[in-house]
Amino acid sequence: MDRPEFLRFHQGEKVLPFAPAEYEARLSTLRAEMNAANVDACVFTSMHCVAYYSGFLYCSFGRPYALVVTPSESVTFSAGIDAAQPWRRCHGDNITYTDWQRNNYWRAIRSVVGTGKHVGYEADHLTLAQKSLLDELLNPKSTTDIAPAAMRQRMHKSAAEIALIKAGAQIADVGGYAIKEAIRVGTREIDVAMAGRDAMELEIARRFPDAEYRDTWVWFQSGINTDGAHNPVTSRKLETGDILSLNAFPMINGYYTALERTLFVGTVDPASLGIWNANVAAHEYGMSLLKPGVSCAEVTEQINAFFAERDLLSFRTFGYGHSFGVLSHYYGREAGLELREDIDTVLEPGMVISMEPMLTIPEGTPGAGGYREHDILVITEDGHENITGYPYGPEFNVI
Repeated sequence: MDRPEFLRFHQGEKVLPFAPAEYEARLSTLRAEMNAANVDACVFTSMHCVAYYSGFLYCSFGRPYALVVTPSESVTFSAGIDAAQPWRRCHGDNITYTDWQRNNYWRAIRSVVGTGKHVGYEADHLTLAQKSLLDELLNPKSTTDIAPAAMRQRMHKSAAEIALIKAGAQIADVGGYAIKEAIRVGTREIDVAMAGRDAMELEIARRFPDAEYRDTWVWFQSGINTDGAHNPVTSRKLETGDILSLNAFPMINGYYTALERTLFVGTVDPASLGIWNANVAAHEYGMSLLKPGVSCAEVTEQINAFFAERDLLSFRTFGYGHSFGVLSHYYGREAGLELREDIDTVLEPGMVISMEPMLTIPEGTPGAGGYREHDILVITEDGHENITGYPYGPEFNVI
């Protein structure tokens, strides 16, 4: 029986998060970078880069996916199990590889890239096993890690991206209010989290009727579970006096936004109130620092000094903020735009970044728990625009 190694299976109409011109602009910038580095073809394998340059957000489930960009072509590569969905959801061409023999994925990619070329790839994503197959089946004359250049490009948002991110921040606010309404003594974390998630998914469907709905979630933590920023939801029941962490994360076409707030159930003790107010003050101070021309490291050091003056720096658990765009807890992150001591990136208009100081006070200590506030800011020509609307602080968030 003669079966193909790969084929084109196209049906239905294309539906994309952005207009074709948006993707062509992204590809044009990438191709200029490729030309400067004498790269003949880029083989992107990460969810974030494939989605950024094509609009297609794949579901791997153990199978490899890719986007190949050459000076004239843009082609996604997907598994047969997805049929024509990847083609409908990508800008450009799509090739389906079959699974009846091993490495048809790389044979399909070779049909576009060819052999003996200078190939760009993502060194921070491609596994050693897959890199070995790239070398074997594409036989490149040379390879270049294109991931840093792609990351730098993704850090600067277009007007269309900023509009989507603003919508995401508004939807996160919707989730925040739904979470607040669900908070009751005796209610489980999971029940509160589901209320926030459902509200956000319904709002995404209302605002984006042509989107694919996936990955929106809530981390709602209480008591000792607030000590880590990424602690999963449990069935713990809320008690009077509990510290709470509200974390609402709507996902729209691969674009992540977030709302994070500290709350208390019923009452807040004096020690906790002092810590909470100090973290709110750091949050406001940190936001005031976010403007063009300042480096991530400079912002970090100034907030460090703010906490050190109050003997709280030892309770800081991670950096003070990060970039927004095509990212998720499942995949990519623009590590070059994080508010940490070791990041020298200078803020520029069009970047989008959070301010999210967190203090974790250990159990058995007055004020024990995790305190975190989180707003999203768009860097403008002369400062920033805060696109988060849900209020922070004790006045609104003692439930």
